Amino acid sequence: MRMEFANEPFTDFTKEQESAAYDAALGAVKEQLGRTYPLVIGGKAIETGRMLESTNPADKGQVIGIVHQADKELADQAIRIAYDTFLTWRHTSAKERASHLFKASAIMRRRKHEFSAWLTFESGKNRAEADADTAEAIDFMEFYAREMLRLSEPQPLTRLPEEDNELYYTPLGVGIVIPPWNFPLAIMAGMTTAALVSGNTVVLKPASPTAVIAAKFVELLEEAGVPAGVVNFLPGPGGEVGDFLVEHPLTRFISFTGSRDVGLRINERAAKTAPGQKWIKRVIAEMGGKDCIVVDSDADLELAADAITASAFGFSGQKCSACSRAIIHADVYDEVLERVVERTAKLKLGNPTERGTNLGPVVDEKAYAKILEYIEIGKSEGRLVHGGGIGDECGYYIEPTIFADVDAKARISQEEIFGPVVAFTKASSFEEALEFANNTDYGLTGAVISRNRAHLEQARREFFAGNLYLNRKCTGALVGVHPFGGFNMSGTDSKAGGRDYLLLFTQGKLVSEKM
Repeated sequence: MRMEFANEPFTDFTKEQESAAYDAALGAVKEQLGRTYPLVIGGKAIETGRMLESTNPADKGQVIGIVHQADKELADQAIRIAYDTFLTWRHTSAKERASHLFKASAIMRRRKHEFSAWLTFESGKNRAEADADTAEAIDFMEFYAREMLRLSEPQPLTRLPEEDNELYYTPLGVGIVIPPWNFPLAIMAGMTTAALVSGNTVVLKPASPTAVIAAKFVELLEEAGVPAGVVNFLPGPGGEVGDFLVEHPLTRFISFTGSRDVGLRINERAAKTAPGQKWIKRVIAEMGGKDCIVVDSDADLELAADAITASAFGFSGQKCSACSRAIIHADVYDEVLERVVERTAKLKLGNPTERGTNLGPVVDEKAYAKILEYIEIGKSEGRLVHGGGIGDECGYYIEPTIFADVDAKARISQEEIFGPVVAFTKASSFEEALEFANNTDYGLTGAVISRNRAHLEQARREFFAGNLYLNRKCTGALVGVHPFGGFNMSGTDSKAGGRDYLLLFTQGKLVSEKM
């Protein structure tokens, strides 16, 4: 009998032995940098000769790995092999499929610092952020394995005396999994294993900036005994390979996490029926946010300042749940702003491999240029009160940046920046603060800091977000605790890490037998 699900504990890096163990893992991973990674289709390694270097965002000259790239022909091969594999994989028992996830999570737990070290090198996460990413990957596998076992049990139905009725959850087919680079282990692992434990097969197209981490995860699945062809590793250019995978007639569903523009493109292309296609493709999408923390006039201002600073600048603001807007009641606006600036000034920007680093680099040159462009826009839309500059030019370092007195309709209040930039907006009342909070195209996360019970209950009713947090930060959702997904242009409200999530990868089949 398995124990009930419990979240993987985070590592306490204030303990010297844990920090030393992490340093050792960084050293071990450093010895493996620069290796070449093939495609994996049907369990076979395929080298294409088309190569893409993955580099360290903290040290642009350091190559993390060299990843072979697919073309349309190989994409077609991957889907067809995945489809052929599905014809047998769908008949395996839920217990057998779940056992692969339990084994994979056990392996990752034993090698936790090693996987986190890869995250530090390839995505620029400091040790705390990397450790949380790896812990979440373990959580997803443990949680979804248990969920599949639950869904495989007899489902409650109203009984008739002369009929035997049963409801089954059956898999969909071949899924295209397109994960993001910002949680390149946790979200990628969660999307992939949710699909396979539900009985589907997968073509995994990793995010280009973090394809080595995905390759390492595919190696782990092989070690855990996942059969060849169940997960096929297909790195390649999105414009060439991504569209082809989405439009293929054998594609049954697309699981995507990423930008709004790409998500809408996927949704549009998936809606078109290809010749020979027998189904309506299902799109499971999480597409970002423009999240805010509302601070009421009677709020705990220490809590508010801590929540804003942590939510805005954790992983350099590169989270879809990050606080990019702070909407503060006029009565406490100046004091909250001052406290956040004070805390932000103490954050250390630097190489994420070093102990004590709070912010590392942003992920790549494209993100770096985009964020700096928004900082220039912000200078004309608000008052720059902290940051705005860059760090060591050996990497993509950008200072944590705070703009004050920003209009709720300004570009930096409306458009997703995905970097260490937060805009402060003053509200004359709690009602106006909620109005500002809801005045975006997104609806992913949000938080309200208040001691006023009536205002908290009003926020429950009126704050339009998939994940609303009261008197805490707006980042840091835990698997099984905070099912995650948002409204409007934030996606399909998929509620990853919740009891509804696997239903998105299955279809219900009712069998009724007259007795």
